Amino acid sequence: MAEFEVTGSPAADDLTTIGDALSAFNLDDVGPSERRPLAVLIRDTDGNVSGGLSGYTAWGWLFTQLLYIPDKERGKGMAGQILALAEEEAAARGCRGAWIDTFNPQALRAYQRQGYEIFGELPEFPKGRTRTFLRKCLD
Repeated sequence: MAEFEVTGSPAADDLTTIGDALSAFNLDDVGPSERRPLAVLIRDTDGNVSGGLSGYTAWGWLFTQLLYIPDKERGKGMAGQILALAEEEAAARGCRGAWIDTFNPQALRAYQRQGYEIFGELPEFPKGRTRTFLRKCLD
């Protein structure tokens, strides 16, 4: 009989076991993901990273996990430029769509200005906000 353990500090090897098993299952179920990291970095004049986009492409989609614009650069259209660069690279990789999520109202408006459409919402995540899921066709 299986036993369960609830932990807030799982071992890295245990998480790798779960990830590897799921990857093998998905490979058999839907085929190779061809997952590749994708980043668009903002560098300051000293060459240090001050913000940017981090995500990956898989199964023909770009997923943006993180997008951060430094305070002094906000309001200059930089988020749109970064998204466009990531989308261009994703399209070159054969991606047909992109998706992103946010609970920040300003980010939501920025993504919609870039042509992203809402496809789902999760109210009160976090409390007082709505997490919004958006997608964009890259074809």
